[in-house]
Amino acid sequence: MADSEASKGARAVLIISDGGFDGMRYELSTGETIIGRNPTTDVTLLDESISREHAIISYDETTQTYTVEDLQSTNSTKVNGKRIRSQRLAHGDDLQVGKTHFRFLTHED
Repeated sequence: MADSEASKGARAVLIISDGGFDGMRYELSTGETIIGRNPTTDVTLLDESISREHAIISYDETTQTYTVEDLQSTNSTKVNGKRIRSQRLAHGDDLQVGKTHFRFLTHED
């Protein structure tokens, strides 16, 4: 995703909170963001425990909320330590994809 696309309409951010890429930031657009190992995903991670297309984060314009959905990954997606199929994200949530942990933060207007 190009920088101009990533920052356009970005209302939230994922920040890696562990490992060698600790602190790396990914701005979330007001659309869909796919996380996985595939180089064509929006957030591409070099983590062998992550599926090629592992999870998707969607933004709902009406409710102005983000939801994460597991894309039937082998090693599941977790929010605050619990396996999920689909869950609305809240400011400060810990999102685990494979062995990678992110902190989900919303931007102040």
